[in-house]
Amino acid sequence: MKKIILSILVVNCLYANMLTMKKSIDETLLNHPDIKSLSLKIKQSQKSYNSAYSEFLPQLNFHGEYNPIQTYTLPANGTFNTIDDDGWGIGVNVKQKVWDFSKTSLKIKASKIDKDISTISLEEAKVLMAYRVKSLYLLMVVQKEAIKVREKDLEVKKAYYNQAKALVKEGLKTDADASRFLSSVYIAEDDLAIAKASYEKPKTTLSLYMNEKIESDIELEYDIIKNEYNLNELVEIDILDSNMQIKIDNKIIEKSSLLHKSAKVSHYGSIDAYASYSYLDTLNSYDSKLMGISINIPIYSGGKTTAEEQKAQISTQIAQTQKASKLLALKDEINTIIIDIKRYNKTIEAKKAQLNAANEMQKVLKARYREGLTTYIEVLDAVSLVLNAELGLLQAYYSKSIAINRIFYFKGKI
Repeated sequence: MKKIILSILVVNCLYANMLTMKKSIDETLLNHPDIKSLSLKIKQSQKSYNSAYSEFLPQLNFHGEYNPIQTYTLPANGTFNTIDDDGWGIGVNVKQKVWDFSKTSLKIKASKIDKDISTISLEEAKVLMAYRVKSLYLLMVVQKEAIKVREKDLEVKKAYYNQAKALVKEGLKTDADASRFLSSVYIAEDDLAIAKASYEKPKTTLSLYMNEKIESDIELEYDIIKNEYNLNELVEIDILDSNMQIKIDNKIIEKSSLLHKSAKVSHYGSIDAYASYSYLDTLNSYDSKLMGISINIPIYSGGKTTAEEQKAQISTQIAQTQKASKLLALKDEINTIIIDIKRYNKTIEAKKAQLNAANEMQKVLKARYREGLTTYIEVLDAVSLVLNAELGLLQAYYSKSIAINRIFYFKGKI
């Protein structure tokens, strides 16, 4: 029982010290200012919709005035007399749009689409941010594994250097052997320092995204770069329908079309109902009531109404061509990514075979070098082959994972 509890504690401790990709994405989406900004834009677009919708509702206004001195004209016996006195009045008026050939309702629908665009834009930003976080996380994984490869390479070269020094003392090797191995040790140390710096860069960026410090001894999900996906499922037909940018373009086209229709019917004018009540206290006190319907038909506006209609029509055409352009670019990039993924699969297979062959060759040359049957040049070449194969395999895994995540971004999936 104690062993089970101890195992659970160890697992929990390891998990607590592990930074998963999911946590990286969640923390970034929670703290990144770009996401917060787009969330506020949704609220802003809601207020814009409320403002547009208010055109449907009665417009009620209260007015009041007080004049300490006012000149009044009084006709008497064919002449006019004036008198100065104070005066005041209060009133209320209401106006209600009755019919404007759907001009206002079309604008309200267009305003509602703005809210939809803001919502989709937020989702698109989240997907894009997730893609960036995945790229940073995968780069951290690769660079951390590259550090291990470099450390192993440095140990091997140090061991060869120490072995060469011992063989020089025994008179079996020359100083050139030891010097060349020492030089390779220095190069390996420099490469290791570069690998560590390359790891720190994405770690620092991801830490800023998450607004959380990432410890230097943090554990990462290494196996995540080896995840396999069915290529046919990745590039299923609905990728163009689920793409966030295309969804935004569809909404922009819909909005532009509504605004064009609204501008088109603005030629016909509108019918409004109105009513008012006022109470005046001047030389005489009286109240005033008014109720009626007004018809407003634009006869001539200097070409403004026609220009607005044509501008809205052109905006619709621009939105349609922009969508077509994005679709073309999207299809082109997807096809390129598919070709790259197939190539990465072949590269991974080749690098695995190359690594196995390089390891076997290194074992043979290591034994032959002890017996004086080979030179340090061949030994170092074998070490380089192993190093290049290991780093090449990591790079191939990384490139393939980035390509797959790019497809997930196009599909609008976190």
